[in-house]
Amino acid sequence: MKRLNTILFIFYLFSLVSVQAGELPAGIIKPKPFPAPELHVSDIDGIPLEKSEYQGKWLFIHFWASWCGPCRREVPAIEKMWSEMKKEGLALAFINTAEDEDTIFSFLSVYGPGLRAFMDKDGLATEQWKPRGLPATYLVDPDGIVRYQALGGRDWHSPAYLKFLRNLVKSQ
Repeated sequence: MKRLNTILFIFYLFSLVSVQAGELPAGIIKPKPFPAPELHVSDIDGIPLEKSEYQGKWLFIHFWASWCGPCRREVPAIEKMWSEMKKEGLALAFINTAEDEDTIFSFLSVYGPGLRAFMDKDGLATEQWKPRGLPATYLVDPDGIVRYQALGGRDWHSPAYLKFLRNLVKSQ
């Protein structure tokens, strides 16, 4: 356990240094920029995600599923990050891939009660975005261009990721 804590601490220090040096935090990749596909999803109450909710802002799009182990570990960090970053102008599209309302509601009551989940009931949004696995996160700039991507779970509430997201929001 002590060795694991040491490894985690070293990883944490490395991620802080790399962000200060202008590099991306661990696991964030910068793909060739491409226009973000349209999002046609609604929340559990049937209220659609409106373009006005994110237009002109950086958009954090996150695809997840309740059966996904890394998603379970990551969602509480997203909720903490979101509680801070929504005040700073980051928009969030937290999209479940093809599960029903009861499953999503049960999952969120345990892992992310403060998050508004959107449902991709038919899987078409997921098909358009083509994540190579779950969880998958895309960061879309205010002009609607995908600039960054993260595959797999992240501690989005850690200092390195918060600093990265704050720098994006400040750049808009």
